[in-house]
Amino acid sequence: MKKSIPIEEGDYYLTPEGYRCFTEQYHLKRGYCCESGCRHCPYGYNKSTNSIKR
Repeated sequence: MKKSIPIEEGDYYLTPEGYRCFTEQYHLKRGYCCESGCRHCPYGYNKSTNSIKR
C-alpha cells in the first residue's frame, strides 16, 4: 500500500479549468515518478517515449 502524503500549501494549484495541478514541491515530497506525464514532473518523465531522463 502506498503511503498517504498530507496536502500542504504550495503542493498544488487550480487550473483555469478547475483541475488540481500538483507542483514540483509535491512530487519531490512524494518521492517517486507516477509516469502519468505530470506538468511539473521533477523526474523528467516523457510520456511520448515512456522514459525518464536522468
